[in-house]
Amino acid sequence: MQRPDKVSIANGKLAVLLPGMGAVSTTLMAGVLLANRGLVKPIGSITQSGTIRLGKRTDNRVPRIKDFAPLARLEDIVFGGWDLFPDNAYEAAVHAKVLDAKDLDPIKEELSAIKPMKAVFYPEFVKRLHGTHVKTAPTKFEMVEQLRADIRNFIKDNGCSRAVCVWCGSTEIYLEPGPVHQSIAAFEKGLRDSDPSIANSMMYAWACLKEGVPFANGAPNLTVDFPAAIELARETQTPICGKDFKTGQTFMKTMLAPGLKARGLGVRGWFSTNILGNRDGEVLDEPGSFRSKEVSKLGALESIFQPELNPELYGDLYHKVRIEYYPPRGDAKEGWDNIDIFGWLGYPMQIKIDFLCRDSILAAPLVLDLALFGDLSKRAGFRGVQEWLSFYFKSPQTAEGLYPEHDVFIQSMKLKNTLRWMMGEELITHLGNEYYD
Repeated sequence: MQRPDKVSIANGKLAVLLPGMGAVSTTLMAGVLLANRGLVKPIGSITQSGTIRLGKRTDNRVPRIKDFAPLARLEDIVFGGWDLFPDNAYEAAVHAKVLDAKDLDPIKEELSAIKPMKAVFYPEFVKRLHGTHVKTAPTKFEMVEQLRADIRNFIKDNGCSRAVCVWCGSTEIYLEPGPVHQSIAAFEKGLRDSDPSIANSMMYAWACLKEGVPFANGAPNLTVDFPAAIELARETQTPICGKDFKTGQTFMKTMLAPGLKARGLGVRGWFSTNILGNRDGEVLDEPGSFRSKEVSKLGALESIFQPELNPELYGDLYHKVRIEYYPPRGDAKEGWDNIDIFGWLGYPMQIKIDFLCRDSILAAPLVLDLALFGDLSKRAGFRGVQEWLSFYFKSPQTAEGLYPEHDVFIQSMKLKNTLRWMMGEELITHLGNEYYD
């Protein structure tokens, strides 16, 4: 990735396309529309409220990120998307039961005007969902062509200058890369043959990459993290990143685990369970979809603790993750962790966390940031995997053979240093010697 000579300005409207217009998508849409009216603050969005230090601490140069980098303005966003249910964004938001009427009523007309395009949906990849608002075509290749037409038509019909896409759809069954995923030619042939290893999310991603639309994967699906997609992203000069939004329990892990490691405290066991009652919880109640999520959630601790380097502290760590579908809780999920640690002379201690969170409230600002940073990456001339956006994901996508960085504090430093580098500012190492020489 070469340093850009110049990052182009965000001129015109930006189409933010969201496959899956459910709880997360509609919560994002409502928040942006309310913020544009001055009724709410975009809390939780790094692009909107985050700051970035430039130069020395004594320089007192700490602008907001949105004032430092040429990000698209919230007022210039035009939302669109696909869903296998025909409900408009207002109806979907009411059904999701994330936001109260006091937040939806002022923007009812605007949300009602956002209607989903028909979805590409093969039910074998998400077995608990059944919708009627779906496309039909003889092959998966034609499905991708319909999605490409959707993208072009949406940009044209809404007067947008460019687009970005963030997957907000359901968790698909667990898949590993096979022969069809190894090259562009193999994948294109697989589309024409309707290969059963090509999932719904892959077709959305492929359509976006063919159209040069940046794509971020918010689910643990095998969507863009396979050789053919990476090859196409580089060929079409398109940024990609993923996977699986880091919102609740894993966010807590990637904050706490680095502290335990930095302090040299050992960990014998980490048991995590969740209860969740929204559509995501229902989908994850199916073993195949849960397996995708389980793999995504299990990876962070091993990467952070590096047991091969610290076997006496983390070599015998027992890590278990559970998700339980519990309809009464709705979108207000609960993440509970029991951590068995040990310290000086091996004496045992415990940490217990009970995170009573709101799934879509945590995820919505992540989608906004990924959309704006994805668009910025494209205008900076970046292509392929955007590891600097690892901050937002449970399973950050990296170059082949490179282990992912899960420590949220290192991820944050990587993100901000990339912005500094992109904009021609000095990188910050936090060494601090210059203040004492």
